[in-house]
Amino acid sequence: MNKTVRVALVALLCIGAAACSKKEVKPQPPAPAPAAEQPAPAPVSNKYTPADLDTDACLRQRVVYFDFDKSEIKPEFQQIIACHAKYLQDRPTSHIRLEGNADERGTREYNLGLGERRGNAVSSALQAAGGSASQLEVISYGKEKPVCREHNEDCWSKNRRVEIVYTAQ
Repeated sequence: MNKTVRVALVALLCIGAAACSKKEVKPQPPAPAPAAEQPAPAPVSNKYTPADLDTDACLRQRVVYFDFDKSEIKPEFQQIIACHAKYLQDRPTSHIRLEGNADERGTREYNLGLGERRGNAVSSALQAAGGSASQLEVISYGKEKPVCREHNEDCWSKNRRVEIVYTAQ
């Protein structure tokens, strides 16, 4: 036999021997015993109740403040809006009065309009977050109900607000 054929034959025998050799089988670990079926836990109620109005930190915050001469809601008040909107969803019989206010600067008529625009901004945000228009009432007091009577920016900033008042819980 020629040398090339012998090499090819030996190579085939080696491959065949390797293919037919016994493979070591590792023992499989025993399958875990099926766990006893436990009843599913009772669903946790995530719905707000009237008691939450006094205990929930988010719901206790009922004032939204505004910048001078503005009626856009600041980003830091979005979470408060979301909490109150969820309360309205969870409690369809609840009602809110949104009391818009302004600082002492500006005419009476202008401040009444500004207070109403602020109240409407909060109303729109509550509705966008899931509250119902039928649960909301907007009223403007303009500059007639200040919480601070000093004549400086710190005081004026406290008067530029919408108060969220629950009339039915």
